[in-house]
Amino acid sequence: MPRIVTYNVHRCVGTDRRLDVGRVADVLAALEPDIVALQELDVGRARTGGVDQAHEIARRLEMAFHFHPAMTVEEERYGDAILTIRPERKVQVGPLPGYAPVPRLEPRGALWVAIDIDGREVQVINTHLGLVPKEQLRQAEHLAGPGWLGHPDCRDPVILLGDFNATSASPVVRALTRGQSPSLTPARLLSPQQSPTATFPSGMPVLRIDHLFVSDSVSVRDVFAPYTPLTRKASDHLPLVMDFDLA
Repeated sequence: MPRIVTYNVHRCVGTDRRLDVGRVADVLAALEPDIVALQELDVGRARTGGVDQAHEIARRLEMAFHFHPAMTVEEERYGDAILTIRPERKVQVGPLPGYAPVPRLEPRGALWVAIDIDGREVQVINTHLGLVPKEQLRQAEHLAGPGWLGHPDCRDPVILLGDFNATSASPVVRALTRGQSPSLTPARLLSPQQSPTATFPSGMPVLRIDHLFVSDSVSVRDVFAPYTPLTRKASDHLPLVMDFDLA
């Protein structure tokens, strides 16, 4: 049964304020995922020792990876990645729109990789939305539009996941699940297990702001946020895990 994980790693700085890329890799290794979507990775940034965090985590997990820098300042980059042990190909990357009335917002982006699961290609899109509600909604509508979820190549099965900075009842979730093709549903609503799925803050998780959305052919077996001594420290978010089959 394939397993996919979305995880905001907070540039690999834990709740104890310790920078530890290996600790984040250990969290993921213990979960034994097939696919990993990561947000808030530093690549070559002075504040985190110049390490290419995407490459280092992928190396430790023995996975292929694609990284998309939502922000680039000279040689320093910051963004999101998709890692996998399965055959894969990058489809596209790109920025998400900002919100002009609020200047100097952190740039946001999305990354789309097609991954082969037992002979079927799954379209996996990883993103990290902004903090301002109107900005989030613009970004969600952009993802729901013809360049991403509405793209002719974005066919079922599809998994959209990441840190949306928005709760389950928000306009953002409604914008992503209101009947576009392919039709998406929050994975936790389809899970027969009803496991805890709050991810933030990791020390005492009360908010569901990390999400997985799935199309019709993705059969959800479980969605859960592992709450262990290691996950509570490694980042300010818990990872969110989904076990699934393809119908």
